[in-house]
Amino acid sequence: MKKPSPKQVAVVATESITPNMQRITFQSESLREFPANCEGSYIKLLFTPSGSTDLSTMGPDDRPVMRTYTIRQFDAQAGTIEVDFVRHITEDLQCGFAARWAMDASVGDTMSIAGPGAIQDMNTEADWFFMTADMTALPALSAKIKQLPRDAKGYAVVKVISEQDIQPLDAPEQLAVHWVFEQDDLAESARQLEWLDGSASVWCACEFDSMRALRQYFRNEKQVERENIYISSYWKQGVAEDGHKVIKRQDAEEQEA
Repeated sequence: MKKPSPKQVAVVATESITPNMQRITFQSESLREFPANCEGSYIKLLFTPSGSTDLSTMGPDDRPVMRTYTIRQFDAQAGTIEVDFVRHITEDLQCGFAARWAMDASVGDTMSIAGPGAIQDMNTEADWFFMTADMTALPALSAKIKQLPRDAKGYAVVKVISEQDIQPLDAPEQLAVHWVFEQDDLAESARQLEWLDGSASVWCACEFDSMRALRQYFRNEKQVERENIYISSYWKQGVAEDGHKVIKRQDAEEQEA
């Protein structure tokens, strides 16, 4: 089946919501076609190999460079999506494509995107819930946490760069949110919390090495059933997205073996 053509969207709003997070609102009539439950799903932002968003400059044999981001909020009536970008500066252009673009973006700028692609849902029938994320996965966690039952109990452990980067979350009253910071180890912070009785549903998205440590904890030490775990790395320290994909594929093959 032929893949859908990329959609061109325009920036209609951009704001720094915390010192290290930029929120950009994209609009297009084509976004009205997105499924109603797409919040928390991912899109691909398309760049030329040199980092431009003008794909018309590419040759017929060139392939766009893709960067993956989460739909934080969707408004079908307005045809808009909100996407949050961690505002960081890197010396490696390949690592910093999307972040640099987001920091310089202005209303009226255009971008081609592909998607949305869905990620695995949480098992919301579990006795309790354990969510872990770093700042790159905070938009996805923000969307997923709203889907929990209002009487859900458990934890959300979220690593951000600084206290100023804490954001309000629409979490159930009995789901305790623990914010940790750049100097803290995400996996160790999760380990410090009391393991509750009953079946746990786990949702985890973060940096690759943290993901592996958390996978060891949840799957091997606590023996959470595979069908009750969503666990993914969104990035790897010092590696661009293309390299991270290769590492993720190798890791998945090792797990299957």
